[in-house]
Amino acid sequence: MSFYRFKYYESLIFLVVLSFIYGGSAYCQEAKKITIGVSLPTQREERWVRDARQIEDEAKKRGIEIKMQISDNDAMKQIAQCENLISGGIDILILAPHDATGAAPIVENAHSAGIKVISYDRLVMNADCDLYVSFDNEKVGEIQGEFITKAMPKGNYIVLSGSPTDNNAAMYKAGAMKYIKPLADKGDIKIVMEQSVKDWQPSEAMKIVENALTANDNKIDAILAPNDGTAGGAIQALAAQNMEGKVVVTGQDAELSAAQRIVSGSQSMTVFKDTRKQAIAAVDAAEKILSSKEVEITKKINNNKGDIPSLLLMPVAVDKTNIDSVIIDSGYLSKEEVYKK
Repeated sequence: MSFYRFKYYESLIFLVVLSFIYGGSAYCQEAKKITIGVSLPTQREERWVRDARQIEDEAKKRGIEIKMQISDNDAMKQIAQCENLISGGIDILILAPHDATGAAPIVENAHSAGIKVISYDRLVMNADCDLYVSFDNEKVGEIQGEFITKAMPKGNYIVLSGSPTDNNAAMYKAGAMKYIKPLADKGDIKIVMEQSVKDWQPSEAMKIVENALTANDNKIDAILAPNDGTAGGAIQALAAQNMEGKVVVTGQDAELSAAQRIVSGSQSMTVFKDTRKQAIAAVDAAEKILSSKEVEITKKINNNKGDIPSLLLMPVAVDKTNIDSVIIDSGYLSKEEVYKK
């Protein structure tokens, strides 16, 4: 082989190796791992345990790192945890606020650091959230209100609402009262107790119902319980008076204990929000935002700061007639669990 031909091949090999080096470097930059910070309010309720697990599972499938913090229903703790997430190096924040108004500084701090914020399940108020991913929360209340008024169009009602720090609670109640208030105005329904439940705690719901039962000589026909936890507390109070299964009780979240109560007859219904879909939607939206891709928007919701782009999923009413087809057939809960077989 001539000297010139040898030098030609030597140069060619050098260029090929160089292209691999630079190409590999470019690929590594392009494939930089995304880190999502997640702040959830609690793990005391089954649905929030599911949310945490499903967000982590979906992120793992996509090769995304998750840094998760649980505030344990403490607004100040959530602010501090989010400050740590922001300073610790995340690309985007998924925030489910404990206190809808108190969480506004978290959004401001994230934006100051160049980090976008997805408000998850609960809408952060008075803040420029980049996206809101949830279910149609007013529709949840409408489903509850329609069910309870059809099942019990006349009688004494206890109207419970969720935590006053949670904007969703107001939306649920507003939806339900579209059906309850007209009948109350007519006098068909008498609201004997109307109260919010601190931090959604079942024990607080139980105390409220106990007091209402005592004040009304147990003459209660229906209880608007905003979620399955408060429904469970209400039903405990009813059971102590041998009234379990004799009062219409609503719920929300399709927790296992609620599903078991529905098939046994002590809880009348729940609203199923498939949090598997919500977790997927949130992680997918975070990934799209970071890659400047378009995110599906179903509507805009005002949070007193502006109209926030929102991706809202649809809830489903579940009672004894469709619990198998909606909850069990979808794989959300197993038949063995629900029917205790």
